[in-house]
Amino acid sequence: MKHKTSEGDYILGGGMTGLAAGMSSGLPVLEAQEAPGGICSSYYVRPNDSERLLEAPADGEAYRFEIGGGHWIFGGDSTILRFIEKLAPVRRYERSSAVYFPEDRLYVPYPLQNHLRFLKPDVVTRALKELAVPGNGFRTMEEWLEGSFGHTLCELFFKPFHDLYTAGLYKEIAPQDAYKSPVNLNKAIDGALRAVEAVGYNVTFVYPQDGLNALAQRMAAQADVRYGKRVTAIDVEARELHFADGETMPYRSLISTLPLNQMMEMTGLSVEARPDPYTSVLVLNVGARRGEQCPSEHWLYIPRSEAGFHRVGFYDNVDHSFLPRSHRPESRERSNGFGNQASAASIYVERAFVGGQTPPTPEEVLAYADAVVQELQGWGYIGEAEVVDLTWIDVAYTWSWPQSKWKSQAMKALEAHDVYPVGRYARWIFQGIADSIRDGFYAGSSFAPQMAMAQVKERAAVE
Repeated sequence: MKHKTSEGDYILGGGMTGLAAGMSSGLPVLEAQEAPGGICSSYYVRPNDSERLLEAPADGEAYRFEIGGGHWIFGGDSTILRFIEKLAPVRRYERSSAVYFPEDRLYVPYPLQNHLRFLKPDVVTRALKELAVPGNGFRTMEEWLEGSFGHTLCELFFKPFHDLYTAGLYKEIAPQDAYKSPVNLNKAIDGALRAVEAVGYNVTFVYPQDGLNALAQRMAAQADVRYGKRVTAIDVEARELHFADGETMPYRSLISTLPLNQMMEMTGLSVEARPDPYTSVLVLNVGARRGEQCPSEHWLYIPRSEAGFHRVGFYDNVDHSFLPRSHRPESRERSNGFGNQASAASIYVERAFVGGQTPPTPEEVLAYADAVVQELQGWGYIGEAEVVDLTWIDVAYTWSWPQSKWKSQAMKALEAHDVYPVGRYARWIFQGIADSIRDGFYAGSSFAPQMAMAQVKERAAVE
């Protein structure tokens, strides 16, 4: 159902946060693309083809990928998870991830510090001694890593991985998101001897049976989404939006889900603090024949790779629906008795770049894609590649300088002009899909009374 809207108030961005805000407020959602969901959406590509399809083909013969790589729904308020499940039925999963050391062909379950029994005895001894004497007073992420995990584990994994993950920024940025890899000496000692229970923010997660695009589309169906509306500039004094097609539109107030740095640029506002950094990510989605050494984990953290990537994820290890129907184990078992083994793999690979710098050229991107495919083939993960598809995510991960005030100053500057940042990128924080939907609902509901009052006034004026 489309809501009657209040003229003058708008929501920028039709990702999960913007869609939720649109649902709870009834305000128009201005989305640059021709489909909802932002980077949290699925698409499909047939084997040996390059065309992106918004819907799965009727015969099911296509790889399913995510625009932004593996986006699984973890954590979140139980009421939001209930909403998601009612709108788009989900499957539940228990995380299976590991650290992979290519030079030794060694897999260590995540988090590394809780599974030391997989490492050499002398490494375990040094690591436990260092974990027993944690540091404090950390200014940078590098200092936090060293003080939390110790020199041995940092040299083995944490520093080289974060060097790739943050594109080298970890030496300068503030510590962030410690809950992702919690440190507990007792668990580390237990894990040096035996298997221990899983820990971390994503121990369990859910995923819509029909893909993230189904969730986005069903949310969009209950909102007033206006596609192809790419905002290029915002005149906060004249209260006017400028679009890529040359159109202008007056506004009264805005809910913005766009990245905070982009909003500051589009509005022309400035603050005293130095802008916080971010990383861009080149997401490489690969559909290929499954190699004999292809692992069973959902994703792997990579501290060293020749092509420079830091994470490899296996969509189909989460759910076989990411594979063309004929490649799924159940289809092969029915047709030729091969048993419960997929004949293909649907994979995403992430490589980070310092945000704001010159992105790689098309030629460099193609060379990188070839290098990744060759490296994955060398590891035995894949055979012949049937689909190689790339997406550049300009603002993928957001960071802060030590003791930075940029985020708070930037948000206050926007709010002073009735522009309200909401969601992961607009508020420059790390959070999952469920929390982003929650934020959208909260923000949208705060505009709902205004919309209702505006409708009353409009009706009264007509009468």
